[in-house]
Amino acid sequence: LRDKLLSAGLRDSLVKTSAGLDRVFEAQRTTLGCATAQPDPGCDVEVRVLYQVLRALPPEMTFAMILAGFELASRDPRVVGFNLVQPEDDYTAMRDFSLHMRMIQTLRPLYPTVKVTLHAGELAPGLVPPEGLRFHIRESVRVAGASRIGHGVDIAQEEDAVPLLQEMARRNILVEIALTSNAGILGVRGKDHPLHLYMTYGVPVALSTDDEGVSRSDMNMEYKRAVEEQGVTYADLKTMARNSLRYSFADEVTKTRLLRELDAAFGSFEGVYGH
Repeated sequence: LRDKLLSAGLRDSLVKTSAGLDRVFEAQRTTLGCATAQPDPGCDVEVRVLYQVLRALPPEMTFAMILAGFELASRDPRVVGFNLVQPEDDYTAMRDFSLHMRMIQTLRPLYPTVKVTLHAGELAPGLVPPEGLRFHIRESVRVAGASRIGHGVDIAQEEDAVPLLQEMARRNILVEIALTSNAGILGVRGKDHPLHLYMTYGVPVALSTDDEGVSRSDMNMEYKRAVEEQGVTYADLKTMARNSLRYSFADEVTKTRLLRELDAAFGSFEGVYGH
């Protein structure tokens, strides 16, 4: 199927995708006045892109999008990886979850430099049958080879959760924590949220907004919620902020520069939860 899609012109279609990104980035710089005498501070923000794959489509279409994600991230330096989106509890997404993981597993050796982050475990008891809570994070890590996990809310319901947490800590697989989104979509908040479970086992975490347009959130709100609802310390917030760069998919030169700038702003910093 990969050969058929490539011979049918899939790579050629991605030229238009990159051209679309050109227009988006140019519009951003124009809106912020980046070429003027008084540029907006946002002009200094480094932006990278993740290609979105729709997981609630027929499997052939999802495969084509996964392939497009691998191809685009291999040819456009602004695109640093891809993700699977759409509700994880959707019937098709649940039915084909393991199939999607095997698709990614099959293609990854052909694109060894492309990073993968997967929304996995964005589920809660009652939303899907109990067996649906037991394997999504595990297969995302062990089958698809994800470098990061988005949400990871149902980790405590995973089969052999403790060995999985230990493995994620050992392999430095970061979890993108979206507190506002998890409260609004899943009804999971406060002590029911697994943030501290991840931190206890040394799994790297970073705060995220999920979709700002849906959650009506921003990073200020996420930091505020982390302090008020989760009781994280100021040092914890600094660790999470550093993690968001350390485990980003930006190229190493860019990442090294940004980490150096962040560390200079932070001053002396241990980089461990609770310190």
